[in-house]
Amino acid sequence: MTQAKLHDGSRIELEIHGAGPTLLLPVDPRPATGKAAEEAGKWGVDPALGRSLVDGLADAFRVVAFGYESHVLDTPKPDTLTPGNIAADLLAVADAADADGFAYYGYSWLALAGLQLAIRTDRLTALVMGGFPPVAGPYAEMLRVTAATHEMAEAGPSTQPREPQRTQEADWPADDFDWSAVEVALTEPQTRQFVRLYESLRDFDDRAAQAHLGCPRLCFAGSADTIPYGERWGGVTVDIAGPLTEHRAELEAAGWDVRVLDGLDHTQAMQPANVLPVLRPWLVDRLTG
Repeated sequence: MTQAKLHDGSRIELEIHGAGPTLLLPVDPRPATGKAAEEAGKWGVDPALGRSLVDGLADAFRVVAFGYESHVLDTPKPDTLTPGNIAADLLAVADAADADGFAYYGYSWLALAGLQLAIRTDRLTALVMGGFPPVAGPYAEMLRVTAATHEMAEAGPSTQPREPQRTQEADWPADDFDWSAVEVALTEPQTRQFVRLYESLRDFDDRAAQAHLGCPRLCFAGSADTIPYGERWGGVTVDIAGPLTEHRAELEAAGWDVRVLDGLDHTQAMQPANVLPVLRPWLVDRLTG
């Protein structure tokens, strides 16, 4: 199994599938099983999300899959999960995969990581950001949410709210989810690393960053990707869809292709059945012509 050595000395395993232009895919290619699969199902997440993405792309691309999010949860980096170190980690993965040039697709905070990578290297052949806007990103709001999550993790389970409840049996759309009742199951080091990340981005100017991007790039999000958090979480609304719709002309003028997926929320827009019809043809067009 190929491994990459990350900035803190830890190692992450890579799976490489297919042939063609290289695509870095920071998803766990191993399907979740047991309780992990049940928990994923509660959130409406495909337990085989990573594997489904790999399988949907590997016939056209050399896909390098690695579970970066699961790695930082298993091996927290509470003082060093900074944009620069994340970019260094992604480049280490590319080096381990013998990829001088490569495309990158990330979703949510891993999309943010792709933007940080893109302004630090000229090796990117294409950049795809899903579930996080390249301009007018909710950095301040995410800092408040992650800081609140960290405070709850520090306080311990006795202060955490009850387990969230469904309001419908068949479907569990975001509008019916009681975010104020989510139990924080992460540890203090796990949550502190994300506070560190968003603290590092406090003064980041994503508009100024656009001048440093040269590769083809695509951004997408669900039209319903707006999450209001209660007072326990800082009393903020994390709006992902808004910046894509409000600043679409600006983004397109800056070189972005923009897709807004009608009716989908943050979780729905990351599922392979919704991602692949957007991601695959765009990558084929930009990387293989």
